Amino acid sequence: MARSPKPATTPAKTPARKATAKKKPARSLYSPAEIEALFRRFAEAEPEPKGELYSVNTFTLLVAVVLSAQATDAGVNKATPELFRLADTPAKMVALGEDRIRDLIKTIGLFKTKAKNVWLLSKDLVETHGGEVPGNREALQALPGVGRKTANVVLNIAFGLPTIAVDTHIFRLANRLGLAPGKTPDEVEKRLDGLIPEAYKRHSHHWLILHGRYVCKARRPECERCLIADLCRSPEKTVSAPEKPVAF
Repeated sequence: MARSPKPATTPAKTPARKATAKKKPARSLYSPAEIEALFRRFAEAEPEPKGELYSVNTFTLLVAVVLSAQATDAGVNKATPELFRLADTPAKMVALGEDRIRDLIKTIGLFKTKAKNVWLLSKDLVETHGGEVPGNREALQALPGVGRKTANVVLNIAFGLPTIAVDTHIFRLANRLGLAPGKTPDEVEKRLDGLIPEAYKRHSHHWLILHGRYVCKARRPECERCLIADLCRSPEKTVSAPEKPVAF
């Protein structure tokens, strides 16, 4: 007896993949008016904020910033006075030599690599820039040991440009406060640059660094003495507004 043909089977349908929408970047939690008020308070409290790294000229500032990578300003400041007494120009630093530089900065983290970079960047300054520190980002970042953050610090302090150097304090504050959320320092820098009013931009990174270092600290923000507590939208905030806000 002939067998009946098997009914044709319909191939199982592959479930359609849901279109994944691109996640929009997080926006600032603050309105332009609130951001203006925030930086106005910083400006009123400290009109001319200063960097805390010891230096005697533009060259030594550059060296100090290079040495400060993954190190504290206080730690760098303990080592650099003697270094800068002996070598406050690129030519003198080259003459001092990598070994002597290393001996003078051995209390600073990563001192071997940093000594090599300081000697090499000094050599580059002598050979390529006539012993002068260049005032443009491209030339600065071409120097050994100089990244974007270091270039931003030098351009801001030495040349008066409104650059924003995103260090660990600023990166933490930008995300903790919801001011300029970002996953990388470059992302945070770009967002801060787009939202900080021009009138406050030049000193903005100093205000944020000092605020993060002395008030909005990593382990426990001292909201009880914060001069922007009433504006702050951080979920970590512990007071709405202190009775006597204190600057850095």
